[in-house]
Amino acid sequence: MRVRKAVIPAAGLGTRFLPATKATPKAMLPVIDVPAIQLVVEEAVRAGLDDVLIVAGRNQDSIEDHFDRSLELEAFLESKGKFDELKTIRQISDMARVHTVRQQEALGLGHAISVAREHVGDEPFAVLLGDDLIHPNVPLLRDMLAAHERYGRSVVAAMEVARDDISKYGCIEPEPLDEHLVRAVSIVEKPPADEAPSNLAVIGRYVLTPEIFDTLRRIEPGAGGELQLTDAINLLAQEQAVYAYRFERGRYDVGNPLDMLKAVVELAAERDDLGPAFRGWLAEFMRRTKLD
Repeated sequence: MRVRKAVIPAAGLGTRFLPATKATPKAMLPVIDVPAIQLVVEEAVRAGLDDVLIVAGRNQDSIEDHFDRSLELEAFLESKGKFDELKTIRQISDMARVHTVRQQEALGLGHAISVAREHVGDEPFAVLLGDDLIHPNVPLLRDMLAAHERYGRSVVAAMEVARDDISKYGCIEPEPLDEHLVRAVSIVEKPPADEAPSNLAVIGRYVLTPEIFDTLRRIEPGAGGELQLTDAINLLAQEQAVYAYRFERGRYDVGNPLDMLKAVVELAAERDDLGPAFRGWLAEFMRRTKLD
């Protein structure tokens, strides 16, 4: 069955970005001039998914408002002859059918995905985590969808990380199949580095079969009483094949301030409208401060 729907969990509190996230959802923090969550929705649309469910939390109405029409703003822009800005604003609400549902308690990523069951139904679906931005030129999700269509099973994104960092991720025990695809024999959530079966980490893109909802019901809460999606996928991997699609570039972990800054710098440097002037300023800044 063709994948039609995407789920974007966005209920996190964003404590690493306080005080900015005290009143602003982390998903709405701008990457230059576009909220991070809009970049994730655009990625889903580029891959052919135009039905998007955002799982939001309390006090995050601005996420829903962002993807809704803003008739007052549109009228103002039109009256001022700001037609480029008007086109940009209208494209946000027209790019996809964006729905929202509330995760009433912060009980983990697995719980957030379970909240999407009524919307997803008995179809395969994609999950895109907003903390992991993928460069627009990297067709990761499209390639994962192609792997799902080929095998009819769940596919997770995977990237090799430093052995010392594997304890921050879900870790895959891989069985190689081809250049990009491995079978996930098992997946362990945040193992100690000396116990990890590999340095192949799960990154925040998933294409999941609807059987994931059954395994989510059967797992026990982990640390902090949270339901871990990794645990549910590992249980699924014991019952049917689960694949991991390996990629090497184009990922920004914007869940931390340093990587958010890297994303802003790299993406700004590539923009036609900002890039030339920004690159010139950045080169002068490096010379002036004698930074390596």
